[in-house]
Amino acid sequence: MPADTTLLLETIRIENGEVFNLPYHQARFDKSRHDFYGNTPDVDLALHIQPPAQGLFRCRILYADTIRHIEYLPYVPKTIHSLKIVPSDIDYRYKYADRSALDALLHAHTEADEVIIEQNGLLCDTTIANLAFFDGTRWVTPQRPLLEGTMRAMYLDKGLLHPENITKENLKNYTHVALMNAMIGFKILNHMHIQ
Repeated sequence: MPADTTLLLETIRIENGEVFNLPYHQARFDKSRHDFYGNTPDVDLALHIQPPAQGLFRCRILYADTIRHIEYLPYVPKTIHSLKIVPSDIDYRYKYADRSALDALLHAHTEADEVIIEQNGLLCDTTIANLAFFDGTRWVTPQRPLLEGTMRAMYLDKGLLHPENITKENLKNYTHVALMNAMIGFKILNHMHIQ
């Protein structure tokens, strides 16, 4: 059970009044609440979201056993040109509002725009997104991500992604890398440099 001060987070894309991928956010929200708090009354996120009519927003839902706060922030994408593989034993199976451990990892490696977290010799995620790699035929994603993201779940369900164990040694087998999260969708990175 988390302490009362532990808050979980859902980040949902809202564009011109449209709420994206809500069934997957609802599923993760429900699972996290169940895992931490057992049987709690159902909460329908759609009834609590009041999407701005115009513009691109990041809807942040902070919650524990109940929703604690919802805010709508104009979205500005992060520019990423370089990635660095960094070993870490960080545990982020749940989407916590407290990202201090992830932020510290990123700030310790300012030579790259983002880090790819490596655990037990396997590549997992970046601090902000799930990963996918193209092998010339299909897109594969790490079998054991740091966080099971909503976009990753959707692409797996559609059969567009295939889970595999990926190591830095076999990166040479892939021609492209993509990042996935609720805000950027599936973003293929061009001119990528991985350290």
